[in-house]
Amino acid sequence: MAYLVNIDEFPRVVREFASYKTSIQGCSQKTVEEYLLDLRTFFRYLLAKDQGIHPDSDEFVEIDISKIDIDYIRAIRTEQIYDFLLYTGNVRKNMWASKSRKLSAIKGLFKFLTVKRGYLEENPAANIESPKRKKTLPKFLSLEESKLLLDTVRNDVSSKSRLRDLCMITLFLNCGMRLSELVGLNLSDIEREFSYIRVVGKGSKERIIYLNGACKHVLSEYLINDRLTEKNRRLAERAVFLSNRDTRISNKTVQAMVYKYLDASGLGSKHYSVHKLRHTAATLMYQSGNVDIRVLKDILGHEQLNTTQIYTHVSDKNMMNAMNENPLADITDTKADKPIPEEEV
Repeated sequence: MAYLVNIDEFPRVVREFASYKTSIQGCSQKTVEEYLLDLRTFFRYLLAKDQGIHPDSDEFVEIDISKIDIDYIRAIRTEQIYDFLLYTGNVRKNMWASKSRKLSAIKGLFKFLTVKRGYLEENPAANIESPKRKKTLPKFLSLEESKLLLDTVRNDVSSKSRLRDLCMITLFLNCGMRLSELVGLNLSDIEREFSYIRVVGKGSKERIIYLNGACKHVLSEYLINDRLTEKNRRLAERAVFLSNRDTRISNKTVQAMVYKYLDASGLGSKHYSVHKLRHTAATLMYQSGNVDIRVLKDILGHEQLNTTQIYTHVSDKNMMNAMNENPLADITDTKADKPIPEEEV
């Protein structure tokens, strides 16, 4: 695997860890590279403390970690890991997700060195708990906003990529696909009759997403009238969605397209994003009342059911309806139904 980071910058044991994550555990290149970057920051922090370099200085990013050996790693203590986590929050202003990923990288490395390689006898990260996540409800577009967004793309007749963009946003809003899953789609992943598509999710896990009528229609229209024209049919690139340069579309291009149409729809100020379209699909399916949470888990490609349960927040309307279903809801004191006199307010 050709990493975007320079693998030679890392100690030998870290390179072994990266190879293990890729070849044995089947982690994606993106995941392994994020782990490498997090471990580089961790080791730079430890060396900075040893050398008296301020971790917020320009010198910090120049620290060479390649000479770190197993003896240095063996001397690392739990307190140093806690100090690093405090640094990521207080100095680097990392949020929950970034801090949790950094801790996962550290815990993964030490587990590999103790359990898989036997280089270490003690694991200083073994009993460190992950940072607690601040529970927030997922942001999503309402049904009316979703329709407005689709209409905005549909009516942009001056755009040469209108069909492509409409197809991508339709898939996001209906299928709850991740950005990487949509960008990675190949023509061979689409079933011949447009009944379903095959996507590759996190951890290189494949799953099937069945297509509804809206998805079938827009996907077939895009492929027939745009993607599979005589010019594009000859392309060696087998990606479903192409850029203006006739190469596989990039994450950034898709994100820019979504922001463009959110702004054009008057929704730009609400801080929606590509990932919020995934939240929208999941929320609308669940709030319809006909989608079981376990089915939704499989559609979204979640590993654990508790990840999917963030969509059980339901709407205020549903909560209001639930309150009205209480058998005591109609038992009232008629005197109490009268408005409160103004002098008593």
